[in-house]
Amino acid sequence: MKTQLLAAMSAFISQRSGLDARNYGGSRDALMGDYNSILRSGRDARKLLRFVEMRGSITEEMLRDGFRAYSGRLSIVENEKGIALDYTTGQYFPTEYRNAACAVLAAAIWSWLLSDATAETAPNLRKWAKREFGRGIASRWFN
Repeated sequence: MKTQLLAAMSAFISQRSGLDARNYGGSRDALMGDYNSILRSGRDARKLLRFVEMRGSITEEMLRDGFRAYSGRLSIVENEKGIALDYTTGQYFPTEYRNAACAVLAAAIWSWLLSDATAETAPNLRKWAKREFGRGIASRWFN
């Protein structure tokens, strides 16, 4: 089941954003700002997903618990076809959906870190995230 859930996460992250230039009233700067943010979130999400895929000790339960992140707006839909993800938009889907995936994956990684570390403090876990993923991802998803 973890494999199916990770495949659903990968498909969700890989979908096109649906960014519509008409929503920006001709402001190229605003459009490109959102576009670049969407690309960055996609890179972050793929890196976090790869980390989870490579760690067998990150369990399906930890991953499922991570769906409480981002106000629970990213949810798992299970049916006869398998597992899919559903996202409830807050304001604008294109700028949010990959952020939700990052938040879920980071929450699962955080749970994994806490389960492996008996006396770790939040600052030490953040330092670990900075070493493992770099300053940008650590500051965006492990704060």
